[in-house]
Amino acid sequence: MNPLMAIDFYKADHRRQYPANTEYVYSNFTPRSSRLASVLPGFDDRVVFVGLQGYINRVLIEQWNREFFNKPKANVIAKYKRRMDTSLGEGAIPTDHIEALHDLGYLPLKIKALPEGSRVNIQVPLFTVVNSKPEFFWLTNYIETSISAEIWKPCTTATIAYEYKRLLTEYAIRTGAPLETVAIQGHDFSCRGMSGVEDAAQAGIGHLTSFIGTDTVAAIDYAEDYYGATEVVGVSVPATEHSVMCMGTKDSEIDTFRRLITELYPRGIVSIVSDTWDFWKVITEYAVTLKDDILDRQPNEIGLAKTVFRPDSGDPVKIICGDPGAAAGTPEYKGAVECLWDIFGGAVSEKGYKLLNERVGLIYGDSITLERAKAILEGLEAKGFASTNLVFGIGAYTYQYLTRDTFGFAMKATWGQVAGEPRAIYKDPKTDSGDKRSAAGLLRIEKTENGFELFDRQTAAEEDRGEFTTVFENGVLTAPVTFEAIKAHLAAG
Repeated sequence: MNPLMAIDFYKADHRRQYPANTEYVYSNFTPRSSRLASVLPGFDDRVVFVGLQGYINRVLIEQWNREFFNKPKANVIAKYKRRMDTSLGEGAIPTDHIEALHDLGYLPLKIKALPEGSRVNIQVPLFTVVNSKPEFFWLTNYIETSISAEIWKPCTTATIAYEYKRLLTEYAIRTGAPLETVAIQGHDFSCRGMSGVEDAAQAGIGHLTSFIGTDTVAAIDYAEDYYGATEVVGVSVPATEHSVMCMGTKDSEIDTFRRLITELYPRGIVSIVSDTWDFWKVITEYAVTLKDDILDRQPNEIGLAKTVFRPDSGDPVKIICGDPGAAAGTPEYKGAVECLWDIFGGAVSEKGYKLLNERVGLIYGDSITLERAKAILEGLEAKGFASTNLVFGIGAYTYQYLTRDTFGFAMKATWGQVAGEPRAIYKDPKTDSGDKRSAAGLLRIEKTENGFELFDRQTAAEEDRGEFTTVFENGVLTAPVTFEAIKAHLAAG
């Protein structure tokens, strides 16, 4: 993908639409509203900021250099002109400004941002963009499409992941469960349901700001490649899928279980999909037959030896916590956690809630949402079970049922300069509810007791103070941050 083409068509000729002698365009990227966000009561209207450095490294540096600046100018211009001519009309878009950019050899932009890992109040900008050379004033908002398409998703998934962690932490405290388990209690199952692997990787780093459990391999690579991660970013376990169980045949399903837990994975954790045919038979009959084999499995290097049963269909609340409408005493009535307790027992937390034997566990990842997770946690608590008896597979049902409008992300210009005259600009549609009203002029962000606060209509000197730091200037990442530092910043609040 030539990043020159990563635009909406209407961007192509804005250069000529700005007033004559325009010199600077200054824009900001802001979450404007949580009105459409599927979050739980108690959400404090703050989003987690992450994804900018990945975008800078991958797109503004790698992609622009590889696909634009380092390619012959004649080839780049010919392709650009063909695209514009065939879609907008012969000669509709001049190419002199594109040629000048190629001759310059770098992106003349300056980006100032809040620290990634910050939780930022709604309607407060995360970062600003301005051109660093007057003749390239058109470039600031030319890249708006690319910025908007690439950065809203990791910010949004990171915010949703933070809300999962907040929920899981709350119930771990309420039921006396070990808090260190929360980091792996939310596991990213979303990769196959995202809009391509790059989308999965970017969404996946959002998840990894709050958890370490993931099946999205590309997200770990993304954190290492673009955020310099050196420590363990994400972990997973050996696990089966339905094809494995089916190939072993229905009549020999218990033999497949036995081979998995005694031969292939005699130590550590193994997760086995258990509803290929009859989940309740697995959780009550096979579990009894294999009890000694399960208990005899040996710990791995970090002291874990757990067989995890994975239901993958049905009503998750009823499967885990039990169905009060089922016949009393049946597995369906008891639910999976109680069935495993009846077979394997366990311990009791300091607050009086049951913790399953450390050799067994459950993971559920079918259509989990914050609301369903809360219902399951409430159900476990009501039955006297600690919250960490279950790991949640958080998939595309959470991380793909999102849009840029979930938190109203938008990039808007608030200041410019024409023939040496500064202009504070803004939009305030009379037909809108107020969410689309923009700030005006140069912007400054300060930390207050209520979080980050925006001050607009600032002087140049005032704009240079506050919490914004220059992170990109003239083709160079100027203030790199590690993924570990981002997670630490978020954890510190």
